[in-house]
Amino acid sequence: MPRPGDPLPAGHRIEAWRPPLAGVVEVLHARFGDHGYPMHAHDAWTVLLVDDGAVRYDLDRHERGAYGDLVTILPPKVPHNGVAAGPHGFRKRVLYLEPALLPERLIGASVDTPAITDRHLHGLISEVHRFLRTHDEAAAEDLLALAVESLRTHLGDPAAPGPPGRDAARDLRDLLEQNIVDGLPLSTAAAELHFAPAHLVRSFRREFGMTPHQYVISRRVDLARRLILSGQPLQVVATDAGFYDQPHLTRHFKRILGIPPSRFHRP
Repeated sequence: MPRPGDPLPAGHRIEAWRPPLAGVVEVLHARFGDHGYPMHAHDAWTVLLVDDGAVRYDLDRHERGAYGDLVTILPPKVPHNGVAAGPHGFRKRVLYLEPALLPERLIGASVDTPAITDRHLHGLISEVHRFLRTHDEAAAEDLLALAVESLRTHLGDPAAPGPPGRDAARDLRDLLEQNIVDGLPLSTAAAELHFAPAHLVRSFRREFGMTPHQYVISRRVDLARRLILSGQPLQVVATDAGFYDQPHLTRHFKRILGIPPSRFHRP
């Protein structure tokens, strides 16, 4: 049995972490050579992307495969295994989602059809991974909501958008404006406004041409401009405008205005 600190077998690489994002219990990025998973089960929904190679696995006594642009979703508490389908192993990225994020009634549908062909959904999940790797959980939350909605739709159970007769985009904008510096989790906004999170993101993007997170970042940059012109030091500006730190401010300030905040002043 391997001991802590022992090197991984040749061809193996594993990164795993739990991000501070509601609904995600684990993120796993891994490369495996000849390793084969025995039959096992998780207590979370498994959303799998295979970036290189292919995986052969058994689910509910049926042989399945994961590869290419497929999005594979495996339900909680249903055993499966997994092994490389070729001699060169495989590379994968996995999101493990809280059981409550998808209704339990969808377990049967995911057992019957675990492989989803949808390039847009694949791209959404890939972007979620990218944002989680760079610790931008707020951006990941917007896209995760859209991805979960798409998964529900593929499994035959689209979520209800919310109460009729309400302007979801403008209601959300007003709520975000009250929380520009402190930030507001999408799940909290959805609960307060009584809309599905994905409906909020889609409505907001359709109305304003950007995601809620992008709106908040743009408003924080706007606030940072005022603080800079008032003579505040950049380290103070960053935190007072809602950014994690000065590099976080600099990255978004330069992306939006084309110059770093240190050069935003009267010549």
